Amino acid sequence: MLLGIDVGGTHTDAVAIGLKGGARILASCKVPTRHDALLSSVTEALENILGQVDPAGVTQLNLSTTLSTNAIVQGKIEDVGVIVSAGPGIDPHNFMPCRDFHVIDGSIDHRGNEVRALSPRQLSDAVDACRANEVRVYAAVSKFSTRNPRHENAIRRAVLQCREEADCEYADFVTSGHQLGGALNFPRRVATAYFNCAVWRLYNTFATAVERALEGMGLGHVKVNMLKADGGTMPLTRSRRMPVQSIFSGPAASVMGIIALTDIFHDSIILDIGGTTTDIAVFADGAPLIEREGIAIGSHPTLVPALKVLSIGIGGDSAISVSEASSTVRVGPNRLGPSVCLGGERPALTDALNVIGACAVGDTAASRAALNTLAAAHGLSTEAMARDAVDYASTTIHNATRDLIDEINSKPVYTIHELLEDKRVVPKKVYLMGGPANALKMELFQRFQLSTEVPEHYEVANAIGAALTRTTWELELFADTQRHVLFIPSLSYRENIHTSYDQRDAEKDAMNQLAMQLDSMGVFLRPEDAQITHASSFNMVEDMDLVGRNIRVKCQVRPGVVAIIREG
Repeated sequence: MLLGIDVGGTHTDAVAIGLKGGARILASCKVPTRHDALLSSVTEALENILGQVDPAGVTQLNLSTTLSTNAIVQGKIEDVGVIVSAGPGIDPHNFMPCRDFHVIDGSIDHRGNEVRALSPRQLSDAVDACRANEVRVYAAVSKFSTRNPRHENAIRRAVLQCREEADCEYADFVTSGHQLGGALNFPRRVATAYFNCAVWRLYNTFATAVERALEGMGLGHVKVNMLKADGGTMPLTRSRRMPVQSIFSGPAASVMGIIALTDIFHDSIILDIGGTTTDIAVFADGAPLIEREGIAIGSHPTLVPALKVLSIGIGGDSAISVSEASSTVRVGPNRLGPSVCLGGERPALTDALNVIGACAVGDTAASRAALNTLAAAHGLSTEAMARDAVDYASTTIHNATRDLIDEINSKPVYTIHELLEDKRVVPKKVYLMGGPANALKMELFQRFQLSTEVPEHYEVANAIGAALTRTTWELELFADTQRHVLFIPSLSYRENIHTSYDQRDAEKDAMNQLAMQLDSMGVFLRPEDAQITHASSFNMVEDMDLVGRNIRVKCQVRPGVVAIIREG
């Protein structure tokens, strides 16, 4: 039996799924999300689910949490010491993410050769400056560390040595840029390393609390995974060193939930309408799209792989407001507590849906009374205000979706499987999930004029996606036969190779290393779940002679679900 918990902006959803004889929903629940105490929401959801099933049957818990995302949005992150060596080229100060940002002399070229050694004095001064500001987490990033991590390793050693020499606690954690992946994008690497450190302590405190809570419930044996933004999971133990991967995992749960609940073959739109936001995803030829370069966190592009999802401030609890100048009715983007029908004080979208008869959630009389008061204050009729609010919300969702599709069609289309050459996305169907999905079905059908489906279990689809999502991992292998070096940055793995080493050897080694990495996590890799996403080999010529090959191979376990929910 698998458990899935998705901590959303408004509710924390949980499901228990049995796998004997086909995947079936055995229990589900929704509890309020308390952003100042996320663990209590997780614990309440767990206790609710375990009261409906036999805890002894639970083997795995997959968890999606807003913890890291909320911390960044609210500015509740830790000070980070970012120490970089860049060498010639763009000034690193153009993309400095924080106050304690130090650039030191030293450079490595694109082949991995050290052109200039690090300045020991500047490195020592940078560490001392961070220590004076009581910084305790550090990011070490050099421009071509994915070819040679020597400078990042030196920075890391300097930080840790200072900790050993200090009389008190000093450096608790260091992120090395080369372990974040193999892509050559220095600004993205700096930002990713920074955010990984900034949420590290908060995330690890939460992870420890989850483990203790499970032990207290007699579930200490249960394997725990965290959902990632790319639509996969990673073991909780691994996530402790890479918490940045958990950012924006909620929208990924939406996408994986719809995959688990339906068969999608064509270009489609997926709308997850929650209490706070609507997450919009697009499928091309039945496969979800990805952010190929990595998502942006605020104004900082990162290397965090992610499904392509747009979130807008329209949800069931989005507050209704009226413009004083034009009497225009608007919905969102703010959520000012729950809808009045659910005990809130400000009328929201769900209250308007109650008034027009699209649903009957909670205290419908309270919805009407609240809209009566707001409408009277602006000289409007209650029915007209409710209708205008619903129109505004559904039109906003429609327009945002069309804008997203236009953006997608202006660039190459990448799905979780491949690049679709000359692909133009033309949606044929709309899938709705989330609490208000049924209530907005006809409204959105009228605007999209496409077949619109609300699958079973739509209210807890995110938790279903979390429960059934399989572990994903990727790595890049670089080989330089002239230098006789093979390097896998994310594993900090290096070995010597022969001059005859070729692309076929690299592909075999990359897949073997991927399987070994997953095996160390307790994950069995089926051959059909892994794929090589990039492979290239370039001859290197000097004085008209072939002196070696530069080889790059990237492979991954594709995002997917371990089972499909079937009814009947």
